[in-house]
Amino acid sequence: MSRLLPLSDASWPTRLAPGLFVLIWATGFIVARLIAPHAEPLTFLSVRFGLTAIVLTGLAFAVGARWPRGWQGWRDAMVAGILIHGLYLDAVFWAVHRGLPAGIAALVASLQPLLTAAVAGPLLGERVSARRCLGIAVGFVGAGLVMAPRIGAAGGIPPEALAVCFCGTIAITLGTLWQKRTAAAVDLRTNAAVQFVGAGLLTLPLALLTERGEFDLSVPLLLGLAWAVFGLSVGGILILLGLIRRGAVAGVAALFYLVPPVSAAMAFGLFGETLAPIQLLGMVVAVAGVGLASRG
Repeated sequence: MSRLLPLSDASWPTRLAPGLFVLIWATGFIVARLIAPHAEPLTFLSVRFGLTAIVLTGLAFAVGARWPRGWQGWRDAMVAGILIHGLYLDAVFWAVHRGLPAGIAALVASLQPLLTAAVAGPLLGERVSARRCLGIAVGFVGAGLVMAPRIGAAGGIPPEALAVCFCGTIAITLGTLWQKRTAAAVDLRTNAAVQFVGAGLLTLPLALLTERGEFDLSVPLLLGLAWAVFGLSVGGILILLGLIRRGAVAGVAALFYLVPPVSAAMAFGLFGETLAPIQLLGMVVAVAGVGLASRG
């Protein structure tokens, strides 16, 4: 499986980008936990997507960025946005709002490298080696160890929230593959702006149909919204799209397995969320599985 651009061949911003992306992406689960008492998830995301689209559109016009030409370019960007932002973030925020701990949500989302390795063959024509298959199996065992002690009412994790979060992980996996195949030569700033339009067109109707529009404008909510727009949706997404363009999609996906430890550390410091010893062991096993899969 291909890797990201070798460090010796990359400029210092390129070398810093993967680590910066992991740090930024890990905060997304913290934002979901932070705003949960102050806003309904889809209402919050509708506002976030709308503001992000406005910010990125303004940035694109300010620098004279090239917009997609023809319906196909707009369609490809909007499909990517629906998968990477709309379905994925809707699922994660909904799950956290329903009681899924931020650390567990991060772990479920980090299954993306395993899913990417599993579908790389049929969708991208990559051969799946025995080592990669072993890595996939080991990774799922590790993930099971982390989640098993807390699944169900007695353990504190609502099964429906866990299932929805996993569906969101499938969506971002497919969205990453779609982005890699359709956006090799687009301007990332305008591409991201159109993506968030697509995400908003999906999320706003869902919010209007299923929620009451709770949005209390408290300090935690406004801080979370500001970071979600400028840190995550503008900074983090532009870094992610750049990484997808420069490296193999599976190599980029492997970065997601670094997110749970960082997110868990943040959740421990901010919310007192902890992981049992068997769950910490499971996280190590899962990371080892992705290591095997990424070298297949």
